[in-house]
Amino acid sequence: MDFRTKLAKRITSLPPYLFARIDEKKREALSRGVDLINLGIGDPDSPTLEPIVLSGQTALSKPEHHQYPSYEGMLSFRKAVADWYLRRFSVTLDPSTEVVGLIGSKEGIGHLPLAFVEPGDAVLIPEPGYPVYHAGTLFAGGESYFMPILESNGFLPDLDRIPESVLKRAKILFINYPNNPTGATATDDFFRRVIEFATRWGIIVAHDAAYSEIYYDGKAPRSFLSYPGAKEIGIEFHSLSKTYNMTGWRVGFAVGNPQVLSGLLKVKSNMDSGIFQALQEASITALTLPEPMLDNLRALYQKRRDVLVPGLNSVGLRAFSPGASFYLWAGLPKGITSEQATLALLDKTGIVATPGNGFGPSGEGYVRFALTVGTDRLSEAIGRIRTHRLFEV
Repeated sequence: MDFRTKLAKRITSLPPYLFARIDEKKREALSRGVDLINLGIGDPDSPTLEPIVLSGQTALSKPEHHQYPSYEGMLSFRKAVADWYLRRFSVTLDPSTEVVGLIGSKEGIGHLPLAFVEPGDAVLIPEPGYPVYHAGTLFAGGESYFMPILESNGFLPDLDRIPESVLKRAKILFINYPNNPTGATATDDFFRRVIEFATRWGIIVAHDAAYSEIYYDGKAPRSFLSYPGAKEIGIEFHSLSKTYNMTGWRVGFAVGNPQVLSGLLKVKSNMDSGIFQALQEASITALTLPEPMLDNLRALYQKRRDVLVPGLNSVGLRAFSPGASFYLWAGLPKGITSEQATLALLDKTGIVATPGNGFGPSGEGYVRFALTVGTDRLSEAIGRIRTHRLFEV
């Protein structure tokens, strides 16, 4: 083999990216002519809201947007983010130092460890969890310490179980609520405990809040930054992807502690560029939309949740009703692994789901479903599972 094409250890140590594997399986099934019901990857099926599209079309025609954008984002965009945080969470942010625009929140999450983590440092990562927390840590040469988030603990990590030897090396604590993949929300007591914990050990908190605006029963989650002391030790990542059906637009932002954001920005300015300015203008429109437009979207997901949860429970699964996010976390009958379940769903029923163990070992015995198809297709999915008796024991 040509030695020049040998992959670096930082690449070979990565597990195969979960969603890329699912895409491959999906393509194989489609090539066989299978009528797929895709409940796998969380990509909204509704189009981007029309006012956002119209705003983007107008902005696209402006020549001043055709040049390189600033790395941190236009001040008008950052001010719109700060204004939204004040309206939504009663959190005050300085748009000049406490807001940074991102090419999707994934970019910022992946780059954050590069700014602060040295070889031998530890990063505290929820497990099961979003794979990018671990990938970013590996790229920075850090060591991932996985914190199991278990059903028995309300899908919250037990910070008291982290060894002192790890805490002395820990640089970053990732948390994610509303949670992907479980759909769990965090309690006030948990967030206060995180702030006390991180302050005591001198650890940066990085809260991934990408799903905070998809909530149910009128119970809107709070921002981590709305708790006293949070801004002194942490930042929060957010994304327009799920809230406004803008996954392909790649617009996100990080807010909070200026020193942490400054470090992230130094990485960003050396590794990529800023958000296309026309997209930033469209995003300003998104952030100023009247709340009833988002209420309609939340109502859509709630109808789907209220079809799928009882449906899955009726065919032998244990589906947890999420308080937020558009994911359902479902426990499998004993004796069936996550991989067995998802392969059976795909091969026998044409349903694409995500194996829980793809998010980490603690996800074994679970499957994640996304609420990204209509209620008629969700009912059809339940009917297919019932017909094939996949989970009867």
